[in-house]
Amino acid sequence: MIVIINPNSTVAMTDTLLATARQKRPDARIEGWTSHDGPPAIQGPADGAACIPPMLRLVRQAADAGATTIIIGCFDDTGLAAARALVDCPVLGIGEAAYLKAAQLGRFSVVTTMDVSIPVLATNIAALGLSARCVRIRASGVPVLDLETDPKTAIPRVLEQARAAVAEDDIDAIVLGCAGMVHVAEAAAGFPVPLIDGLRAALERTKDL
Repeated sequence: MIVIINPNSTVAMTDTLLATARQKRPDARIEGWTSHDGPPAIQGPADGAACIPPMLRLVRQAADAGATTIIIGCFDDTGLAAARALVDCPVLGIGEAAYLKAAQLGRFSVVTTMDVSIPVLATNIAALGLSARCVRIRASGVPVLDLETDPKTAIPRVLEQARAAVAEDDIDAIVLGCAGMVHVAEAAAGFPVPLIDGLRAALERTKDL
């Protein structure tokens, strides 16, 4: 059983992640769990810190319920190291999975939500030893929850930054830097470089576990 834990309290985002995951891995049993005691969205280090204690309780519960793999459904990989130390089953971060996939393709840029997220993502990329592969982290100015509540406005703004990255950054791939961006690639058929969604990248890794 794969359990996707959404560290924020927005159930609609959990539902979107779960539907996407089941479409990607119809062969697997997948559940989506919402951290109801977490913040509504995770935008920056303060939200990240607030979400960790309730998220870790869910990680423990998922392992006790028989999860064979846990996916943390936040692109900041919030609490990932602590979650891995807590349980014996594999715990995957969607940010880490996306960066590793992008690095296999060459140089990449990240398109995320707000400016406040950039330092967190830069720190995570550096910790993976991939700073030399990451050309730039771009903020689209789209709040996390707008991706869920107003995708017709939010997705074009994300793609605007993605196109700017292609034009200016000399890259081989773009990492979509938010869990809520799972539908962005679907709206950009024929995009000139791969648009890498972290949830799908993590689910690809589950096949090897």
